[in-house]
Amino acid sequence: MNDGGGPGDARGFPSPAQDYFHGGIDLNRHLIRDRTCTFIMRVSGNSMAASGISDGDELIVDRSLTPRDGSVVVAVVDGELIIRRLYLSGDHVRLQTDDGGVPTEVPELADLSIWGVVTRCLHHV
Repeated sequence: MNDGGGPGDARGFPSPAQDYFHGGIDLNRHLIRDRTCTFIMRVSGNSMAASGISDGDELIVDRSLTPRDGSVVVAVVDGELIIRRLYLSGDHVRLQTDDGGVPTEVPELADLSIWGVVTRCLHHV
């Protein structure tokens, strides 16, 4: 017996939300500025929780962006990958956690590179 319905056939009253629907969201276009330079990294630890970055979250990191004073960055310090807030003052660089921990002062001779700038945090609810 065929009831006349098929895939996608809506029954009942239309949703009031239908008036506000303007098509889907392309998450690639919405979240990623440069596909060739963007990566997703998983966070381990809660040292950046005050910025809304928690253990297990995924970060969208753009390597094409120039880091600015106050940016949350992925840095490589002496071979270790860390997530910190970047503070610049003249030639002085400071990498700071949000948990009030001791800032990572970067000595002039340290092996430091800013791997990328965090643009988004994907947080599970």
